[in-house]
Amino acid sequence: MAKILIVEDDVNIAKMLEATLSIGGYDSQRCDNGRRAVDMVTAQTFDLVLLDVMLPDMDGFQVIKAIDKEKTAVIFLTALQDVMDKVKGLKLGAEDYIVKPFETVELLARIEVVLRRKHKSTNVIHYGDITMNMNEHTVKKGEDYVSLTPKEFDILAFFLQNQDIALTRERLLATVWGYEFVGETRTVDIHVQQIRKKMGLHQKLVTIPKLGYRLERISE
Repeated sequence: MAKILIVEDDVNIAKMLEATLSIGGYDSQRCDNGRRAVDMVTAQTFDLVLLDVMLPDMDGFQVIKAIDKEKTAVIFLTALQDVMDKVKGLKLGAEDYIVKPFETVELLARIEVVLRRKHKSTNVIHYGDITMNMNEHTVKKGEDYVSLTPKEFDILAFFLQNQDIALTRERLLATVWGYEFVGETRTVDIHVQQIRKKMGLHQKLVTIPKLGYRLERISE
């Protein structure tokens, strides 16, 4: 599970972000002070920082200069819409820059893209007799390779990385097809059916009525 630090001095926004990350299956902590955020990132391991610009003691631009971007990705979340502020944030090493207000599904989709890009997920994933190699873009069931379409591969990878988490059809659409994708959720159903058939996941990849799907974790 990815660990995310929320650096936001508006309590209501911070709580909203915390709830959103919980829905996405992420572990999160909150911080309302720039200097304290640097101390937390230095003392702990975070996969990602959601960073406001206007903060007490140190602003977001000062914070990002003080942390190791090789270890911790940064997404700026700010009300500032000035193009030069966005350019400054990206030049300082931010992976993305999102202007408030934003949609929950958009935020989750961008977080997932950034975490994949920063290679925060395991390159080789094992699930029962299934082995997925993210670098080689291959999937094996037992000793046999299974042919998946690119979208089927991405969906299966997302399920394997989010076991025991209820994933809505809308979130799957946003993650695999892009958060701006507009389409019928039936598209997701068709792909999930193919994955079940090809990977033998009829008992583990369960349907949640009126919501979506969940890949149940295999007990060790």
